[in-house]
Amino acid sequence: MTVLEALNRATGYLRDHGIDHSRLNGELLLARSMRLSREGLYIRLHGKIEPEEMKTFEGLIQRRVSGEPLQYILGHQEFWSIDLKVDPRVFIPRPETELLVEESLSILIKISSKKIPSVLELGTGSGAIAVSLAREVRNIFLVASDLSGDALIVARENARQAGVSDKIRFVGGDLLNPFHPGKTFDLILSNPPYISGLEIGGLAREIKDHEPAIALNGGKDGLEFYRKLMSQAPSYLKKEGWLLLEVGSNQAGSVSEMIEAGGHFQKPERIKDLSGIARVIKAQKVDSGKWRVEKK
Repeated sequence: MTVLEALNRATGYLRDHGIDHSRLNGELLLARSMRLSREGLYIRLHGKIEPEEMKTFEGLIQRRVSGEPLQYILGHQEFWSIDLKVDPRVFIPRPETELLVEESLSILIKISSKKIPSVLELGTGSGAIAVSLAREVRNIFLVASDLSGDALIVARENARQAGVSDKIRFVGGDLLNPFHPGKTFDLILSNPPYISGLEIGGLAREIKDHEPAIALNGGKDGLEFYRKLMSQAPSYLKKEGWLLLEVGSNQAGSVSEMIEAGGHFQKPERIKDLSGIARVIKAQKVDSGKWRVEKK
């Protein structure tokens, strides 16, 4: 059987089993089976596929048909033009989360002109955001935490592969509990679990059956993380420090109200992603005296 014949057969099989982008999936899995790049695969389209390669390919196809995410099968995912290792220990970074990186950089550029900015990322997962910031900002003090020890192992490996291990301190623990209240940061950011526990059962099988539940479940209404953070974050932010949070669709209003209700921040800004969804909440801390003056 030629490579092209194997690819065409697999594409049809994937499509018949409801796999989106079946041709792309087939190409990437076949390239992995033959230890080739995607470009190298095209060069060999009319050549023969070896029996052992075909056996490997069929195994990968079955894993994909069973619902295992393509990124876990391949073992990597691109984020911010960085090739990151991903596996079932970590949530797969999504393109929309790059908006969180963009907004972070807009803040850090201003701060870095005066001093070395200090940044805390909560729930780092694969380390995608922390690694991206470390690559973009030359001088930065960056701490990235996660409740999952397994996720931190992956994050440290991604930092090492990206050449930024010396710029990120990884810490295990829940939210801000590992840190002393006297330690403050210029920026605290997070892409937390924000799926309602009641909705998880309705998610695509690639998500609900394979990605870590700890990175998905935001409690009964999806807002549990934000409530906890609002009670702690002001004590860990420097005066006029920033809070950046990714939120789910239809959550921007609720999270903004939480931030305003605490009386520690200016009116939050809601930043939309390319789909027009308010995806990131951006708020700057003010001292209580200034807040009272502005509220009059």
